[in-house]
Amino acid sequence: MTKKDPRIIVGPKVGEDATVIDFGDKYLIAKTDPITFTTYNIGWYMVNVNANDIATMGGTPKWLLASIFLPENKTDTKLVKEIFHDIEKAASELGIALCGGHTEITHGLDRPIVSGHMLGEVNKEKLVSNSNAKAGDEILLTKGIAIEGMALLAREREKELSEKYGDLFVKKVQNYLYNPGISVVKDALIANQVANIHAMHDPTEGGLATGLFELAKVSNTGVVIYAEKINCLDETRVLCSEYKLDPMGVIASGALLIVIDPDDRKAVLNKLTRNSIECSVIGKLTNEEEGLKIIENGEVKDLPFFQVDEITKVI
Repeated sequence: MTKKDPRIIVGPKVGEDATVIDFGDKYLIAKTDPITFTTYNIGWYMVNVNANDIATMGGTPKWLLASIFLPENKTDTKLVKEIFHDIEKAASELGIALCGGHTEITHGLDRPIVSGHMLGEVNKEKLVSNSNAKAGDEILLTKGIAIEGMALLAREREKELSEKYGDLFVKKVQNYLYNPGISVVKDALIANQVANIHAMHDPTEGGLATGLFELAKVSNTGVVIYAEKINCLDETRVLCSEYKLDPMGVIASGALLIVIDPDDRKAVLNKLTRNSIECSVIGKLTNEEEGLKIIENGEVKDLPFFQVDEITKVI
């Protein structure tokens, strides 16, 4: 453990999406995240997943450094240009400046790996730290679950899925990357405008269930979730059934968990709805000793825990 710096407001902790450093009149938010599940649009992916974690802390993503590791004997000018084009396109869409990084040919790789290092900033009074969540708070979920996972699955198993479900079905699921989309920057910034947000978390590897475990751990609370309130898109149900995956444990970028005081529910839901972002109350935080529970068909069960992401059964 390194020496504690008093300017570190939020340090390394399970359930917090980024670190926060005091920079005078504002807080600097810093995040690093690699892309390892896919090579498709890898630069675009990297920008969006890092930007998500800045936004969940209440901040605006601003600056990006990219580390790009390329495979021996498989790298050409076309690949390099594609990666940088995707990075620049995604950064431009979110108003982020690409300001540095590192690129190399790396021995032993069979595919490109891209890691982002993103910085953002937030006014001190609008910082969202997940340790502030407390028992009695309500849990909101935007968009739905397993969005990223289904897009990856439709890309990796395109041929066999097209033969069984048709090209239109597969193209629709592949387009989940963009509609409903894996970015939660808009969701987070809108919610933070209208209420005192106690916590925000974007569930990624391990799906919604793992995101809830992380949230409960950092806030020292329990959880009760209403299964029927969780939005699971029709195509997601079909593909999870096809491959025997539990959608609660599938990589879930695109969903945003928002934790608020019940008195703020109406304002947040209304603001998100007016901005065409689907959102619902899926549960609440409870006392820690009550554990993590999910109610399905009237039966109270333990929330499932996933040692590894469900998508690894297929990809």
